[in-house]
Amino acid sequence: MKINPRCAHCLLSRVHYQALLSTDDPQIVTRAVMAGLDALHQTFRPGVPSSKVSTIVHRRSYEALGDPDPYNEKKIQSREIAAGLMPLVRSLVGDGISVEGFRRASLAAAIGNSFDFGVDGFDVREDDFEAEFKKLFNKGLDVDDIEMMVPLLDNVVYLVDNSGEILLDTLVIEQIRGMGGKVTLVVRGAPILNDATMEDVEIHGMDKVVDRVLTTGSNAIGVCLDEAPPELVEALEDATLIISKGMANYETMSEYGYSPIAYMLRTKCRVVADEMGLDMGMLVARLVI
Repeated sequence: MKINPRCAHCLLSRVHYQALLSTDDPQIVTRAVMAGLDALHQTFRPGVPSSKVSTIVHRRSYEALGDPDPYNEKKIQSREIAAGLMPLVRSLVGDGISVEGFRRASLAAAIGNSFDFGVDGFDVREDDFEAEFKKLFNKGLDVDDIEMMVPLLDNVVYLVDNSGEILLDTLVIEQIRGMGGKVTLVVRGAPILNDATMEDVEIHGMDKVVDRVLTTGSNAIGVCLDEAPPELVEALEDATLIISKGMANYETMSEYGYSPIAYMLRTKCRVVADEMGLDMGMLVARLVI
């Protein structure tokens, strides 16, 4: 996905937000915002991939803050929220392995993406969270290519998105493996925003529910192939299906032309929604061949 004028406001808003997560020193906050502004000025050009710009902006902001993981406390919060939600989600998805089970699990995972647990834009109070989840689950997927995905589940590369949300992804993974497929889980190589890293894999024991765990090799937004380890590039090329979770992964993977690829997300951003030809707030499981 290419950069859009709307992205400038969003990026600078996030830079300010994460600075306040890291410090209450106004001088450091100002320094981080100035670093973001400078990076935006240097990189924002028509036709440039949005993820390239956002990666540089966030890296410069982190450097100015002197903080490699300003979202750490938010990630802890997100794990707690997701763990508390799992009994409800499991009851809604059910234990059976089937096409319908895969559809329900994918719906739950897309809803998990919709909240961006514990970060800017998460405005669902914890005591209302289960009710909101039930409401969205009853609504169902707005874009549903699930049945076309099922024959492609032999060797899946699953690109995860946010910390906490990754727990809901385990339900999709259980369905895939229950159908006889293999799953390679891919997390970020280092902290960026509230994205899942190897820390989440270790905390949740996710290495035990997949066949292999890889990282993107860096803290780039989404997947940067220039910084990716060779084994990830090989895994992407050999996959019978890539499942790309969330908007950041969509921004990058839509640039590379891999297929078949399934995008599972909630359209929380006007630019992403427009790029996909969808409305805001849609729950999406779209297959691109």
